[in-house]
Amino acid sequence: MFKTADTTQQQRHSGPITDRKHMRRYVLIMTILGALAVGLTFGVMTWDNPAETGSRPWWLIVGMRRDSLITIAVVAVCHAVATVAFQTAVNNRILTPGIMGFGSLYTVIQTTAVFLLGVGGATALVGVGPFLLQMAAMVVLATILYTWLLSGRFSNIHIMLLVGVVIGGVLGSLSNFMQRMLTPSEFDVLTARLFGNISNARADYLPYAIPIVLVVVALLWFRANTLNVIALGRTTAQNLGVAYKRELIIIMALVSLLVATATALVGPMMFLGFLAATLAYQFGDTYSHRLLFPMAVLFGYTILTASYFVLRHIWDAGGAVTVIVELIGGLVFLIVLLRKGRL
Repeated sequence: MFKTADTTQQQRHSGPITDRKHMRRYVLIMTILGALAVGLTFGVMTWDNPAETGSRPWWLIVGMRRDSLITIAVVAVCHAVATVAFQTAVNNRILTPGIMGFGSLYTVIQTTAVFLLGVGGATALVGVGPFLLQMAAMVVLATILYTWLLSGRFSNIHIMLLVGVVIGGVLGSLSNFMQRMLTPSEFDVLTARLFGNISNARADYLPYAIPIVLVVVALLWFRANTLNVIALGRTTAQNLGVAYKRELIIIMALVSLLVATATALVGPMMFLGFLAATLAYQFGDTYSHRLLFPMAVLFGYTILTASYFVLRHIWDAGGAVTVIVELIGGLVFLIVLLRKGRL
């Protein structure tokens, strides 16, 4: 009898992987995602390549497509990791970093440049210098805003989110006003820049973006156990010895840097991170961020690569992947919101 009780107790687990069945399912999903990612990568690099296979022109085309895939990987990592960390920090699985107003800030920067400089304004924002300046502007704005809100007497995550909504609305209205003052040709050039488009990124951005992303992801990875505790809520985290306010500000700063990098690289994508994180929660079924991060990244990369493949090689519509991502992401967002019945 004692042996049976001991055996039953040994079978109970409270860890991130509850049993062998859970482990097999996690490994199976990661294997399927990995196979899809490899298959889509191969498809993007080789599909409809007009040159003779193995020739120098063929490898040149593959090299150009490789740069697009690296960009997709960077963007997927940024949005997936940032969204999972952000949702843990705010203790809400519906809200995303898009609420911070990054998309609106990117839009107002691009619109202001074209409004003041004409069509040449879009050209003026192309290059490593403008890329780093746009990224720095987004990070500084978010860091100042959320450090002030989280460290002051109005230290409340809901106030922070409401302020983010208001700022996004104000910046969006300012952009709309300036866009109405543009000529049709200027507006046409601007519109092409405001869509999340893989073609917006340049290969010379990647040597700067990749190290930044790797460092930030590493910092969040080492903070995974802290994120696991923060997910339990403010009171529980503080009772367990976590410096909640300090950790929250650090996480928000790191999330801001990731989203700013992705937005400055290819433009705004509101629902990519939400899709990747939601699918990771659903299929991963674990609280461990060290298990959620890799799955969310694979989901993000698979979704983005599949969208790029369809638009570029089937519909011949360029790299404006936001068309598919926002459509699917918006529908999933509405479904999740209606099922939960609240934010």
